[in-house]
Amino acid sequence: MKAAVINHYGGREQLEVIDMPIPKIKSDEVLVENMATSINPIDYKAREGLLKRMFPWQFPVILGWDIAGIVASTGDDVTSFKVGDPVFARPDIDTKGVNGSYAEYTAVKADKLALKPNNISFVEAAAVPLAGLTALQMLRKLQLSSNQKILIQAGAGGVGIYAIQLAKMIGAYVVTTASQNNHEFVKSLGADSVIDYHKNNIQDVLSDFDTVLDTVGDVDNGIAILKSGGHLVTISNALTDQQKNTSDKTVTEGWLNPNGQDLAILASYIAKGELQIVVDSLYPLTTEGIQSAHERSETHHARGKVVVQIKE
Repeated sequence: MKAAVINHYGGREQLEVIDMPIPKIKSDEVLVENMATSINPIDYKAREGLLKRMFPWQFPVILGWDIAGIVASTGDDVTSFKVGDPVFARPDIDTKGVNGSYAEYTAVKADKLALKPNNISFVEAAAVPLAGLTALQMLRKLQLSSNQKILIQAGAGGVGIYAIQLAKMIGAYVVTTASQNNHEFVKSLGADSVIDYHKNNIQDVLSDFDTVLDTVGDVDNGIAILKSGGHLVTISNALTDQQKNTSDKTVTEGWLNPNGQDLAILASYIAKGELQIVVDSLYPLTTEGIQSAHERSETHHARGKVVVQIKE
């Protein structure tokens, strides 16, 4: 199969499309023939070697943690999916590094899969799992409820787009940060107010917030705008002891728990037209394409998700 790999940690130039063996599935797994995948910030961080203490990968490493495709085969114990089903998933991170989603096939635990909604393409479906699940689970961790005020940092980013929409479904008052050219866009997703981070420090213009979802590492400013009893979750930074022990406020780190049940919740919203998917740009699974996709993601200016189309 064709797959984009790295043979060394480093820059985008380390990415190369080569032939790799098709993964063999276990009894509780499904082999997915991938139609599309997407790029997430964790991808280029992994490429640079920032995750090597967590995962002792052996080169060559196939990166990628979003898949959308068709079930090609199922393990003996799998009863919930059949060959030909259109599916999407955020697979488990492979500790060996040979089962990423930048490939024509990926082995996925059946409990991580959900059926793809019929009203979206595989390209759109690939833009959902990691970012959408992160948004859903972090709002749940924040215990966001109706009429609360929430700040969602980087509203035009992959996680921010879903978090704004999901927070509005809950009934919250949503403030987000975005550059001036994205103000109307994030308002179209449901944001009630937008702060231009180029012009304003959030601490100077916001206060008395119930919750903050930090996706950019601006933890101290986020803590400063919380009311007494407020809750901040960061998905971007490791917290210091001082931040964790902030008096009268709950400050925690958030980690994605990939699972098919939560993905099915997102799929139901999408099927009903309640959750908008935004694709920033589309690239082919070639050496030049995957390098360009990483380059676009690393600008931090993508509006929505950067997607790689693996097959038509």
